[in-house]
Amino acid sequence: MSVAITGGYVVPVIGEPIENGTVLVIDGKIAAVGASVEVPDGVPTVDAKGSWVLPGFVEAHGHIGVHEEAEGWAGQDTNEMTDPNGARLRALDAINPADMGFADALSGGVTTAVIKPGSGNPIGGQTVAIKCWGRTTDEMLVREPISVKSALGENPKRVYGDQKKLPSTRQGVAAVIRDAFTAAQDYVARRDAAEGPFDRNPTHEVLAKVLSGELPWCQHCHRADDIATALRLADEFGYRLVINHGTEGHLVADLIAERGVPVIVGPLFTTRSKVELRQRTLRTPGVLARAGVKVAITTDHPVIPINFLVHQATLAVKEGMDRTAALESITTNPAAILGLDDRVGALKPGLDGDVVIWSGDPLDVMSRATKVFVSGREVYSYEDGEGKVADPFYREG
Repeated sequence: MSVAITGGYVVPVIGEPIENGTVLVIDGKIAAVGASVEVPDGVPTVDAKGSWVLPGFVEAHGHIGVHEEAEGWAGQDTNEMTDPNGARLRALDAINPADMGFADALSGGVTTAVIKPGSGNPIGGQTVAIKCWGRTTDEMLVREPISVKSALGENPKRVYGDQKKLPSTRQGVAAVIRDAFTAAQDYVARRDAAEGPFDRNPTHEVLAKVLSGELPWCQHCHRADDIATALRLADEFGYRLVINHGTEGHLVADLIAERGVPVIVGPLFTTRSKVELRQRTLRTPGVLARAGVKVAITTDHPVIPINFLVHQATLAVKEGMDRTAALESITTNPAAILGLDDRVGALKPGLDGDVVIWSGDPLDVMSRATKVFVSGREVYSYEDGEGKVADPFYREG
């Protein structure tokens, strides 16, 4: 799809804002961004005068489509809590594009979401990046796998402790992860030494990609001691660590920064519903960013509705985060952390034509997304006091 969005206050994120700017999308990709862009004949135009124009936001850690809203048991496919090592599992296989959360995502300017298995297992499975509009996950797919999800702390030890099996303690959780990587190392050695047919193991194959650096390790951890364990395990096995949640990250920001480990922070609107969340504060993203950590902000949807992603960034600014860093935390940073910056996260020629027109500054809670484009196609609009999502099953002609 092709479109030219003209006359708006264009915020590319990777460069200075452009007054009276134009974003030109040709065949689903951004072709030009600037103040004097020539629009080819036949390309439809959208007048954004008086509005702000930004890239679609990127949710770095969510469960949209696998933890469906208003569906109860039937729509709950987040955790396969029967095997502590679920590396072979894929979130892609459990996403329902009809989940109501996708419409909410578009209304909040979120066009790309990284969907992850839940935190009930020490090793939860493979994550996937998808667009927030489409008929099937195959059509919505940006890239998969993106990373492997793992969990430390209360969740896995509660799940398996209730089953009276390993792991029921933090030391047990760490041991499961360590055993899994040790087994994968041994498997790789056998595989590489094999001169004939070799029986493949899908679990070990996935963990081998983590060990080789092909896939990052998205580590669920809240408390400072669990963050320290995450750093310790990453040092031991040499994989690319991404801390997810990092509730007490502000207490060990220097340790995280000196290792160059990024943090996906959030959700930030929750109550302190468990011990791990006692230190939950909206100051954490700003403290981490000032320490030199690359920060993304997450809603952990449906823990916090995904359309509130930008509001968490706004309140992080209120609590001391630099405004530019806050905007980067929901655009360029999540894209870079998860290897998607060649597709999404900024208004830049060559990237996907995911563009959002806002009534005003998106960091102002009174602003709203008025039009959302995914790969150049208008998929959401706010008109007459109501948000409307285009029917993905309708195709012209």
